[in-house]
Amino acid sequence: MKLNELTLVQAREKLDKREISSQELTLACLKQIETYNDKLKACLTLTKELAISQAKEADKRLKQGEKGSLLGIPYLAKDNLLTKGIRTTAGSKMLENYIAPYSATVIDRLDKAGAALLGKTNLDEFAQGSSTENSYFGPSLNPWDISRTPGGSSGGSASALAANFCIFALGSDTGGSIRQPASFCSLTGLKPSYARVSRYGLISMTSSTDVIGPLTKTALDAEMVFSVISGSDSLDASSLGSQYSSQNIEKLSNFKIALVKEYEESLSDKARESFTKSKLELEALGCQFIDISLPNIKHAVAVYYIITPAEISSNLARFDGLRYGFSQKEAKDLKDYYLETRGEGFGDEVKRRIMTGTYVLSAGYFDAYYKKAQRLRESIILDFKKAFKKVDLVLSPSATSEAFKFGEKASPLDMYVEDKFLAGPSLAGLPAISLPSSPIDDLPFGLQMIAPKNCEDRLFSLAKLWQEKTNYHKAIAKLV
Repeated sequence: MKLNELTLVQAREKLDKREISSQELTLACLKQIETYNDKLKACLTLTKELAISQAKEADKRLKQGEKGSLLGIPYLAKDNLLTKGIRTTAGSKMLENYIAPYSATVIDRLDKAGAALLGKTNLDEFAQGSSTENSYFGPSLNPWDISRTPGGSSGGSASALAANFCIFALGSDTGGSIRQPASFCSLTGLKPSYARVSRYGLISMTSSTDVIGPLTKTALDAEMVFSVISGSDSLDASSLGSQYSSQNIEKLSNFKIALVKEYEESLSDKARESFTKSKLELEALGCQFIDISLPNIKHAVAVYYIITPAEISSNLARFDGLRYGFSQKEAKDLKDYYLETRGEGFGDEVKRRIMTGTYVLSAGYFDAYYKKAQRLRESIILDFKKAFKKVDLVLSPSATSEAFKFGEKASPLDMYVEDKFLAGPSLAGLPAISLPSSPIDDLPFGLQMIAPKNCEDRLFSLAKLWQEKTNYHKAIAKLV
């Protein structure tokens, strides 16, 4: 096995035993990036000198006997996370040449932990999309089949990790942007509870659902990253809770899992076949299934695509070309300047969501759309709360299908439906994890587990057992 193909746990063991150095591990990842990135377009910016410098420092700390779960581990970060002195584009022409003046809290925490930043990964512009086709810099490709999308908006991070460019990657999940790419690329993707990880330094999309989380090769790897990046932050007033510490559920024989009627009714034949196989495998682990209904979950996608554009309309108002980012110099007056700057600086999907959000927030339609969506959101939250009085976890597929081909989802509505199983947990602020499961036509497909708020330990406990008993996470992308 090449060094860049190691899981985080394997790399940690070899580093601690001094069988390899962080520099060797980092150089192996950099070589893989240099070999395949021109084809996959997973990384937008490479920080080679910084990564080598951080690896050298990690080796010194290791030589001095220091211990740390991420000490000396090379990683990639989604390019909507600010990195001081490094270009941060959010996949947009608006920030094509923007150099961040400070780093996101998660980046600072990883720096202190001794991780080595290899670079920044591609994404749908301002994290708005499900395929990376909305990136100003062009789409990332799926290492399993380069005619297919790696998912979005964290598609660059997923593509990079599936191609073994790094040992783990950071993404952001607003309505499924970690979990869907994980499903498409045979990875483990964690969306933590809302506010469990500081959002400081994350370029805002939908402030009420944005969450930063890891994409990893295993559930144990995800737990290790989460334990470092989680916890409250004085720079983020919404952040809650202490840093995560590992907890295990010992008696899985009584573990109760909900099967949602509304989810099962909307499965395609191939997705149903994969999902059924996963249920049988979980039953063999001693899990019990309980059929439930989430009556309002059928409205989740509609609610999400009212609330999200509304918040986008507000959050992206700051990009006017006056303070930073792209600006159109030739304009006859201030109004024309705004129109030209934002018209050229934003892509079609971003403009579509800004216009939709402005519309639903307008005086004539606020009550009819936005206010009604918020009431339905509360109903979705209550449905999940009632469910978790009966069960420990809720189970669903992570995506509606295997990775689709580029251009296949021509209609925006077809793309929005990709969030069918993902939007509900996001609206409710719940933790969820996507795990590799039974493939569809030799392509990856994910299984989603959803837990009550701040109960990530439940996810990790069952996910680790699942991966101990199955081999889906060991599959290797065809390209590499």
